[in-house]
Amino acid sequence: MIEFTLTPSGAHRIRFAISPLEELLAALRIELGLRSHPPRVARLPADAIAALPLAELLSVLKDPHYICEFLSPPATDSDTTAAAQLVHVRRTPAAQVATELDTLNVNVGELRRDASHARDLLADQLEIAWAELLAPRWPSTRDILHADIGYRSARLAAGGLDAALAGLHPDVRMVEREGADAVVVRNPARARVPLDRRGLLLVPSVFTWPRTSVIAVAPWQPTVIYPARGIAGSGASGSHHVKLARVVGRTKAKLLTALQEPMSTSALARQLQLAPSTVSEHLAALRDSGLLTTARRGHTVLYGRTPLGDELARG
Repeated sequence: MIEFTLTPSGAHRIRFAISPLEELLAALRIELGLRSHPPRVARLPADAIAALPLAELLSVLKDPHYICEFLSPPATDSDTTAAAQLVHVRRTPAAQVATELDTLNVNVGELRRDASHARDLLADQLEIAWAELLAPRWPSTRDILHADIGYRSARLAAGGLDAALAGLHPDVRMVEREGADAVVVRNPARARVPLDRRGLLLVPSVFTWPRTSVIAVAPWQPTVIYPARGIAGSGASGSHHVKLARVVGRTKAKLLTALQEPMSTSALARQLQLAPSTVSEHLAALRDSGLLTTARRGHTVLYGRTPLGDELARG
């Protein structure tokens, strides 16, 4: 069990962020057989992985119990990029790299001989893996993560951290310990971490499923990585979807089913592989029928189901 104690300096510094490199590492570990694959998420192409020069990176990722934290530096916000994280990877002190490589319980060949060379080699391979494997599908992946953060942020604003954590994952909950609140994460490790001024980072993930992951060791940012909403849900059943399509049409049925969380026109177009103009036309019709509502986030208009839309979509 890992406990993050909400100290006066850290309790008000809880934030959400997206980590592109964390997604990449989790996706690669799925292909190594170390993680379960989310049912509704397409796998990385195994033949493409095999064709890339990733031998050292894959060897480092084969430890079933530990991932080198320097390979996925803490994200800063919901717009963190892989390029920015790779800059931090390349700046990791050699001593930190050596410490983390020594923690691994797998054969990593010559990597332990020269920590600086190992860091640079692994950063190069991370960059290749990102560009070839995950970058092409990143827009749709990011849409799912943004939808989760939008939902959780609204709950945080309305009801505080307890409300934001409610339903986040069965392994994560709020407790009171010796007069202080703490975020507790079920984990084989045992640690009590008082949050400092950096606070706690909550990172939704498409490829981290069905478990959570935790970063609780210095010098890294205290972090909880959890499965994003909707990636494993079954959505409407096949028979119900057919019935729904008979009522509202096939495209509108797809849109209603997809809107488990509020999404933009462009995000829906990417997810359903439809033209944005087609999506916009059908969304307007669903909104005018009282099945959808709209809300603005910055310059983006998000569509979400009304209670009537929820009832119709879920049958």
